[in-house]
Amino acid sequence: MDQIERVVRLVTATIDADLLGVCLHGSAVLGGLRPASDVDVLAVARRSLSDGQRRALVAGLLPISGAAVGARPVELTVVVQAEVRPWRYPPVGDFLYGEWLRADYQAGVLPAPAPMPGLALEVAVALAGDRPLVGPRPADLLDPVPADFLVRASVDGIPGLLADLHHDTRNVLLTFARIWTTLATGTVVGKDTAADWALDRLAPEHREVLAFARDLYLTTAYADETWSDDLAAQVGPHVDEVLTRIWRLYPSGAQ
Repeated sequence: MDQIERVVRLVTATIDADLLGVCLHGSAVLGGLRPASDVDVLAVARRSLSDGQRRALVAGLLPISGAAVGARPVELTVVVQAEVRPWRYPPVGDFLYGEWLRADYQAGVLPAPAPMPGLALEVAVALAGDRPLVGPRPADLLDPVPADFLVRASVDGIPGLLADLHHDTRNVLLTFARIWTTLATGTVVGKDTAADWALDRLAPEHREVLAFARDLYLTTAYADETWSDDLAAQVGPHVDEVLTRIWRLYPSGAQ
């Protein structure tokens, strides 16, 4: 049984009659999974999960997600349909499992309902990808994401990205490229596509570090990733330039 099938079986058995549908989003529908890609799954439920259901999902995901068990990381989001139909900002996610929170889960922390601006981006990708795993097509469960919500969700993530820059450099650089692309085009594209778009618009001195991050994304697992001192020194100036481009498109949010 492959990993996605195991996730689907777990979600179906746990949420049971309150499950309205499950679909893929993320890299799987934006050009295909890369060496370090998560498996991104979005489930739509009729009502908020109980504590027992939250425990069951965490207990079921820990042994099938992440490098610790020799598998891809799974990111599972559960949203209550009424929280995003009609849309409100920020949208509220009912449950989120991600490998960066593994230590919390193992300590007994349960994912709880919380504002989740990035859910707007997840739903937009799920709708565009149109890859149902259980139930109807995503468009039959979820309304289109308002354009201003995509913009707000993108820029609201910037402080967290800056905090992660030094320990998750490749993903942060690629996500900044995607934010710039989203603000300029109104669409959410794959990280490598966003990097290509940004590279065409950057001055030569700001291109090398982004091209390197794109190539890592396409070819290299995290364990095999290395950055030269020269490339590392280019990260800060590159980020400053891309943020300048972003704030030109979203001046009300400039810091």
